[in-house]
Amino acid sequence: MTELRQEATDLQTLGEIERRVLWLSTAIVHHANRVRPNPGGLKVGGHQASSASMVSIMTSLWFRHLRAADRVSVKPHASPVLHAINYLLGELDESYLPTLRAFKGLQSYPSRVKDPDPVDYSTGSVGIGATAPIWGAVARRYLNDRFAGDSNGSQRAGRQYSLLGDAELDEGAVWEAIVDPGIAEMGEIVWVVDVNRQSLDRVVPGIAADRLRGMFEAAGWQVITLKYGRLLDELFARDGGDVLRRRIDAMPNPEYQRLLRCDATELRRRLPAGDAALAGLIGGLDDTALTLAIRNLGGHDLAALDAAYGAVADDRPTIILAYTIKGQGLALEGHPQNHSALLTTEQIAELAAQLGTDAARPWHRPAPDSAAGALCEQTARRLRRPPVPSHAPPELPADFGRTPTGVATTQAALGRALLDLTREAPEAARRVVTVSPDVSSSTNLGGWVNKVGVWSARERLDWFADDAETILHWREKPTGQHIELGIAETNLVGLLGELGATWSRWGRPLFPIGVLYDPFVERALEPWSFGIYAGGQSILVGTPSGVSLAPEGGAHQSITTPSIGIEQPGCVSYEPAFATDTEWCLLASLARLGRPGGSSAYLRLSTRPVSQALAGVPADPAARERRRRQVVAGAYPLRRREHPKVTIAAMGALVPEALAAAERLAAAGVPADVVCVTSPGLLFRALRARQGLVGSGVPAGEPWILDQAFPATRATPLVTVLDGHPHTLAFLATINRVPHAALGVAQFGQSGSIEDLYRDNGIDTDSIIRAALDLASS
Repeated sequence: MTELRQEATDLQTLGEIERRVLWLSTAIVHHANRVRPNPGGLKVGGHQASSASMVSIMTSLWFRHLRAADRVSVKPHASPVLHAINYLLGELDESYLPTLRAFKGLQSYPSRVKDPDPVDYSTGSVGIGATAPIWGAVARRYLNDRFAGDSNGSQRAGRQYSLLGDAELDEGAVWEAIVDPGIAEMGEIVWVVDVNRQSLDRVVPGIAADRLRGMFEAAGWQVITLKYGRLLDELFARDGGDVLRRRIDAMPNPEYQRLLRCDATELRRRLPAGDAALAGLIGGLDDTALTLAIRNLGGHDLAALDAAYGAVADDRPTIILAYTIKGQGLALEGHPQNHSALLTTEQIAELAAQLGTDAARPWHRPAPDSAAGALCEQTARRLRRPPVPSHAPPELPADFGRTPTGVATTQAALGRALLDLTREAPEAARRVVTVSPDVSSSTNLGGWVNKVGVWSARERLDWFADDAETILHWREKPTGQHIELGIAETNLVGLLGELGATWSRWGRPLFPIGVLYDPFVERALEPWSFGIYAGGQSILVGTPSGVSLAPEGGAHQSITTPSIGIEQPGCVSYEPAFATDTEWCLLASLARLGRPGGSSAYLRLSTRPVSQALAGVPADPAARERRRRQVVAGAYPLRRREHPKVTIAAMGALVPEALAAAERLAAAGVPADVVCVTSPGLLFRALRARQGLVGSGVPAGEPWILDQAFPATRATPLVTVLDGHPHTLAFLATINRVPHAALGVAQFGQSGSIEDLYRDNGIDTDSIIRAALDLASS
């Protein structure tokens, strides 16, 4: 009996916290919309109903079960609940509570880098935030496996929670992550789904929970269904209770939601559906008991939630399907259009009275000497995390000193540079982790994979180790440095984002490099961009690229990817033409990773064989270093002529055509300079810096590179050419305000030879010459 009384007391105190969290989260949205001055008149927004459905789930998790080592991704529209809990735990100053969606205030959705209080995962891109803890778990295991022997290298294992709405399960990214074969072994992953049966526009028709349960079980997950609370369970145990359960279980979602909007009289009319036993059961309930019972779902029952969290297994992932009511406890609960609806000022006052709080003192905390105040203090102590140790990434060389000869591709140069790194900078090489969506062998990573092995949570037997004809050795072990995923680009960049955040999460920087076919970079771009927004720093390599992948046809020929580096915040892009340039760009990109103020990088590479003699890498050490600095800054002069009449700026695989055109133009009496562009994005930043247009928080460009690559004293009409959309380099004409012709690919490709496709797209040598002659004669 003593234990039961203690449990009741604990739940009573937890219920007080729950009511306080409901009030605070609702008030945060109310103040942003109805109290804070809004001179522009634009709706501020917020999601009181979506927050309310998560209050019980989050209260139970934080105040009963969460540990300091755990990490949680909170569904975007429940951000006010997260801020309310952080406030009660002393992690958020009161001054921020009225600032939801204000400049420099609380962000619309949880942001790890922009919110002032602790946020484990940025969410807001539907499906991406939900899956982030999966990749966070993989990154944490990888870090522990690889560096368990280092001081502070191993982190105590914790659970990775995702709190998401049921509508978010429609996202394809969710299922790509769930079905990856390695995930079924990750027992630290726990998902809690807010099954409120409503999306933005409607009550979702049909009953999907049974189908979802089967899909997760088939993927190897533990499934815990939390459908009913104690009041309904008690009714089910009475005479006629089995009829009531069958009635509710079979009820379509819209019908159940409609019952939530009914008073007791209407419930007595609608619920029995002609069944005398059911009519008799509910006839024995008073009006209050009936209306409370019909909305007594498991996701709002603290005792049921407590039991569900306690039942989570550690040997496989777990999903808790917690049935809830959207807008629980609010005047708009269960309304089919309550997604972005706001309580009126009168309804807020009624809510304050209902919850026993004072609307005039909206941010009041429980008294420290009260049971609720003591629980807040105990929880704060339990969840307090030690400071993240700061470890600078290992030093990287800027140049290996090699000058390749013969014919090579930039794609092959990537694999060679990774192997060179293991010899020239082994400590830095230990931090490299490559990730590929089943394209390792076709992107020249085979040598690297053979050297470092494939990471796996447990060692697996290589059944082909003794096969002399097997060139790629697939040695899977916890110490491997390559992670192979299935053909799912969203998974690739999701994992890259988390591998790229270990420096700030755990104080241990990694150098993550993801390699995929360049046409599919656009598919991966949104989740990769979101990972950068959330603080991840990684390198994305797109290869092969462009119509230079001639026989593969239009489905595998990328067009618009070269402009990504100009437009993507937090990213530096490179498209090198030669093997040495590739090495320098890779090393410069690695040097930006794993540090405050660092950035991600995108390398666009090619399988076109190019003579390395064309690079003309200087033999003099000082001249070589000058060339290297120009390469990593965005461009360098490749050929200079006396008294040039035209300049050709070329990038990547098109540099040989530019050089050939320059030779023929010179023979025709039209001297042409050739500039090799390696990073349009860095050149664009340099131009904006020269113009004084750099914004707050935007990395400043380096105008000196414009003076060296495009000096005003050599300003001539300009031809730009690349294997990609011509607009990418068009801005270069504004450096010196010269006449310009932009050549590139502006249509879908097709199969053929390089010569056929270059000619068809107007990027062949003859097309460059014609454009140059037109400019020179105008």
